[in-house]
Amino acid sequence: MRLVLLLSALAVLGAAPALAQMAEGPAKTFQGRDVFGIRTAGDPQVRPDGGAIAYVRTTQEIMIDNGRPAIWLVDPVTGAQSPLVVDDQANFTPRWSPDGTRLAYVSAGPSGAQLYVRWIAANRSAKVATLEHAPNDVVWSPDGKTIAFTMLVEDEGQPFGQPMGKPEGAKWADPLKVIERVTYRADGAGYLKNGYRHLFVVSADGGAPRQLTFGKYDDGGPIDFSKDGKLVYFATNHDKNWERDPQESEIYSAAVADGSLTRLTNRVGPDIAPTVSPDGSKIAYLGFDDARHRGYENTRLYLMDRDGKNSRLITGGLDNSISGLAWAADGKSLVVSYADRGISKIARLGLDGKLETLASGLVPADLDRPYTGGDYSLGKTGLIAFTQGDANSPADVAVVRAGKVTRLTHLNDDLFAGKQLGKVEAMPVVSSYDKKPIDAWIVTPPNFDPSKKYPLVLEIHGGPFSAYGPVFSTDDQQYAAAGYVVVYANPRGSTSYGEAFANEIDRNYPSHDYDDLMSAVDTAIAKGFVDPNRLYVTGGSGGGCLTAWIVGKTNRFKAAATQKPVINWTSEVLTTDGYTFMGAYWFGKMPWEDPQGYWARSPLSLVGNVTTPTLVVVGEEDHRTPPSEAEQYFAALQIRGVPTALVRVPGASHHGLAERPSQSVGKARAILAWFDRYR
Repeated sequence: MRLVLLLSALAVLGAAPALAQMAEGPAKTFQGRDVFGIRTAGDPQVRPDGGAIAYVRTTQEIMIDNGRPAIWLVDPVTGAQSPLVVDDQANFTPRWSPDGTRLAYVSAGPSGAQLYVRWIAANRSAKVATLEHAPNDVVWSPDGKTIAFTMLVEDEGQPFGQPMGKPEGAKWADPLKVIERVTYRADGAGYLKNGYRHLFVVSADGGAPRQLTFGKYDDGGPIDFSKDGKLVYFATNHDKNWERDPQESEIYSAAVADGSLTRLTNRVGPDIAPTVSPDGSKIAYLGFDDARHRGYENTRLYLMDRDGKNSRLITGGLDNSISGLAWAADGKSLVVSYADRGISKIARLGLDGKLETLASGLVPADLDRPYTGGDYSLGKTGLIAFTQGDANSPADVAVVRAGKVTRLTHLNDDLFAGKQLGKVEAMPVVSSYDKKPIDAWIVTPPNFDPSKKYPLVLEIHGGPFSAYGPVFSTDDQQYAAAGYVVVYANPRGSTSYGEAFANEIDRNYPSHDYDDLMSAVDTAIAKGFVDPNRLYVTGGSGGGCLTAWIVGKTNRFKAAATQKPVINWTSEVLTTDGYTFMGAYWFGKMPWEDPQGYWARSPLSLVGNVTTPTLVVVGEEDHRTPPSEAEQYFAALQIRGVPTALVRVPGASHHGLAERPSQSVGKARAILAWFDRYR
């Protein structure tokens, strides 16, 4: 039904020629239907002895219009593969036992998500326990006898008023829903169940899960066991005002025997991801000193004794964020991941802070837009497995062994065989504002002829504190296949360029990131094959905000498509799921304290200048930039008589706007149809 609704909406936009491709056979260029054929690798986990790698292979299935994750095993030497479990469930989160004979994983089906263990030699699985809610942060104890995880514990709290008793057989309306929690909804999850997330342990052979932590707090992962298995380390905030302080957390230990808690860190700022050294004497963790109400801080790696003493910063010399960590078997170094100038990397980090790059080209499993990211794991033998890809290939499994990178899987070779993809190349840019270098990439259409003139799409990333890179993107490939040159960039505010570059938009967003993006367009035009009279612009989230800002500042674009945008910062910071964070850290004051400051950064303040035909796209279940933001802009454009249309994606969240393949394709085709109308 959702696909039918989307196609009907597109037909209204005049997309009939593009829609016909849905029923066509194979094409030499990348088409929307190809999205259903893509397979991606994620969460690779090296068996402790390095003899096998478990990973999550996600297949986009056309009959259910969704991705189905399954766990596969791959031989790190030969690349031979086999599925771990063959069923109709969604299987994910593979975690090896310390001896490598078993694999814990989560299996989700109609009855919910449950924790299973697979005995590899016997080729059999068993459910460890019947859980009321999905388990997260799964980890084995060092002796392999226990599994720890986090899980929601429901807590309805005190009743709010006495409900009336209804007559037998009466059909009354549903009871009132009362919300008292500060954090009551989340993008992708919707309105949250009343309760708190806590730590549990359960026998790896099966049994009743035992709750370790209690109280009206959320205890979170990643988690880890002490070397002797007597403690579980985790991150939480047990301060009285914890719900109103979203950046704050400390590392605690919980005793497996009785749940007694010990606080190990104590500073202003988040401390997370405790990871115990092989000999159990040290704990590495991530965090930063929170400057309180600054837009961006690098996430750094710290080291402390197992009792929390002698904490010290290890990555003080790295002006980028660490996003993962794993101890080498000898305890003399760690393996970490980070992004540098839009390129995601794996590096060896000495305890003296010295960094040695081991591999580049990590990519996430996301498909629609070319964001940085990726997964990796480290085995005891030193073998590293990671998700590798590039601008022409989604995530596969690769390994690093003795300094050499080997790609093990080729999940999309058949799909792309004979396909002519858009070519992605780096395009250095100099900002017109202050001559700063800006990284950008240009995608040229298949069968590109530099002697011709092409229309151009400027595609803008969200965040705003995030980054693009030379990564495969279904959106960009569809735009290129339709005959457009695509340009995307990392303007000031983007991550992976250091704190100073990111914080150029602190209390100042949007601002000169606009100049950076216009410079990227000008650089592309200067190449000679872009038609300056056929320019188009789109972007999502922060990119949607910038799209609306751009058409309020210039009329050089023939048409625009603002996706899941921020339009009015006053309404945004009070209706987003992150309302305790956004206003405080991105503006420093609340809307009632600085109404003019909020208005000055709102694209709605510029709507009186807009003449560009602008499409507005939003997910109906978006809790990050709620539909009310998109609807405000649509209404304002309608009142002004600016050509516009509103596309609502049924059931889609903010991060899930392109999760369902038909909706991902439908969104891209709606944008192309809108641009084609003004082409």
